[in-house]
Amino acid sequence: MSTTTTLSEAYREHPLHPHHIIPIDFNSVCSLPESHKWPKSDDLYDNKISVPVIDLRDPKVAQLIGRACEKWGVFQLIYHGIPLNLLKDAESEARRLFSLPSRQKLKALRAPAGATGYGIARITPFFDKYMWHEGFTIMGTSIHDHAKQLWPHNHAKFCDVMETYQKKMNILADQLTQLIFKSLDISEEQAEEMNWVGSSSALQLNSYPSCPEPNRAVGLAPHTDTSLMTILHENSIAGLQIFKQEVGWVSVKPVDGALVVNVGDLFHILSNARFPNVLHRVSVNQKRQRLSLAYFYNPPTDSTVVPIVKSGQVARYRPVTVKEFISLKAKSPEKALSCIKT
Repeated sequence: MSTTTTLSEAYREHPLHPHHIIPIDFNSVCSLPESHKWPKSDDLYDNKISVPVIDLRDPKVAQLIGRACEKWGVFQLIYHGIPLNLLKDAESEARRLFSLPSRQKLKALRAPAGATGYGIARITPFFDKYMWHEGFTIMGTSIHDHAKQLWPHNHAKFCDVMETYQKKMNILADQLTQLIFKSLDISEEQAEEMNWVGSSSALQLNSYPSCPEPNRAVGLAPHTDTSLMTILHENSIAGLQIFKQEVGWVSVKPVDGALVVNVGDLFHILSNARFPNVLHRVSVNQKRQRLSLAYFYNPPTDSTVVPIVKSGQVARYRPVTVKEFISLKAKSPEKALSCIKT
């Protein structure tokens, strides 16, 4: 009898050293530590152009999303059907978590071979400096164990809100996937052949505390997401920047009630490199904390992603299972795609 691999299990083969997991106590530092001080960057970002904003109710929504994925790899989605009060509740619960004393948050610290709980970004080992960031990762039923560690007698609301949030995000991600399939001219028969029964997903809560030297700190270093797609809710504090070819870094201005949707590595592979897996980073603010909730949506971990090749085209990548690609990315983020190039 075959068993399926969970997303959490896929990460266990790549344990991290504790110093790549434990955040500093941001409330105890008055100046930027040398460990978090990045070289001054000459990278300018463009504030004059904006990523596309798409109304999910638009009759041409599949075409609009396909074009945005192809030209940008990212778009903002409005009238998406996620209740605004749920977004506010989820943000409020994330703020409640990150407002806990450091010693309390460390009770839910991510294990070296784990993928869930409190800690810093998984990309940390691949950079010389630390990021001005703390996070909390939820996969499957892990939320209950970790929430009890944080709030032994007051965790029910956090669990209820986050579970509802994930269910709603999964429905939206399914809907967006079907629209993107339509834009790629993937037939129902082709979609069925993929045999993606269900999905694997993760919810990442992010906090970027106010920073004494924001020009020398980095909230999140440039990276692409391993997911099929990522759906991001952020508070009103700007900070997300995406890289667009021939333009450079572009600031994603928060739009009230909108969700940011970006193409991950797996959709880049599936689209045969038609969709860019958008490179993105996060800057920090001197006076205000930035919060975000990132929902990473994937096919089932044991499923295979095969490039959709049109007539006359050549496959840019070989077929790869989600689990194998996670492994390649965990070993070397910058070389993962080159390892599966044809």
